[in-house]
Amino acid sequence: MKTYLVTGGAGFIGSNFIHYMIKKYDDIFIVNLDKLTYSGNLNNLKDIEKGSRYAFVKGDITDSELVKSLFEIYPIDYVVNFAAESHVDRSIDNPTEFINTNIVGTFVLLESAKSAWLKGEKWEEGKKFIQISTDEVYGSLGETGYFSETTPLDPRSPYSASKSSADLLVKSYFDTYRMPINITRCSNNYGPYQFPEKLIPLMINNCLTGKCLPVYGDGKNVRDWIYVEDHCRAIDLVVNKGRVGEVYNIGGGNERTNIDIVKTIIATLRMLLEENDVRKAFISEEKIKFVKDRKGHDRRYAIDSTKISNELGWKPVTSFDEGMKKTVKWYLDNSKWLEEITSGSYKDYYVKMYADREKEEAV
Repeated sequence: MKTYLVTGGAGFIGSNFIHYMIKKYDDIFIVNLDKLTYSGNLNNLKDIEKGSRYAFVKGDITDSELVKSLFEIYPIDYVVNFAAESHVDRSIDNPTEFINTNIVGTFVLLESAKSAWLKGEKWEEGKKFIQISTDEVYGSLGETGYFSETTPLDPRSPYSASKSSADLLVKSYFDTYRMPINITRCSNNYGPYQFPEKLIPLMINNCLTGKCLPVYGDGKNVRDWIYVEDHCRAIDLVVNKGRVGEVYNIGGGNERTNIDIVKTIIATLRMLLEENDVRKAFISEEKIKFVKDRKGHDRRYAIDSTKISNELGWKPVTSFDEGMKKTVKWYLDNSKWLEEITSGSYKDYYVKMYADREKEEAV
């Protein structure tokens, strides 16, 4: 039985990955280490929390004693590092947490894995460290072209700079110590369990609660979107078949402007809601409000996934239209989850991020 240490497993992509792996494999054990910050939610994993092949540990990846103890308690074969502060807006407002978690935390994980797996000058067989990164480390594209694994890193925000730094740390452990590692860099994910500070769940929640739909700048910033389960399949392949030391880009092949995404959400909600649902009357494009742009807002991202396709046989299988319908339906079917996660401190955050920008636009 293989043992996975999944960090940040109570978050959006991490919890989807744990669901995917537990469902696919009968012979794995997953240790989920999560600090449970605002975006970590154990309700994401409620259906497996009492399973015999899963254990949750509350803790911070910067806690070296805790992380070291996990390698002593469990025979960890793979580290899959999802744990990260990940929202660009928050990194602009308060970069400190991003530096601590994304850089120092990654260093602590690397050191702990190295201490456990390196015997003399030889690494134990079957061990690997997988760093889950982002296409944002590459910076911004013009109207054409794609990010490949050889594209120079050019981060534009404290968030992407911290992720670039973590990637380089992971790479250095391969180059210096020959630690078995892989780095994956993915385009924008969407799907179940995503915290509603990100574009798609934010707009779904605002539509359902009658709020305006704040769109940065002119709304024409372009992102490549991938359904989260397709991303999880790719990570699984990299863990088990990826060439040691390699970087793999993972893209959905679905480039959309932000304004098109918002309009698609409006149309999808209106299609899925019952005719007698009172919320339907308030969901329209008239609710769209352009607000002051984010600082350093990259114009376009697009991923070239040729390498992972050729080497590992991976391709996304969920079309954008299908993925959007599944995503919107999940939020409609899980209204209690959405209500709970958008209460309390989320309201304060929302006012801080968007109300001030709306006021500035009105001046």
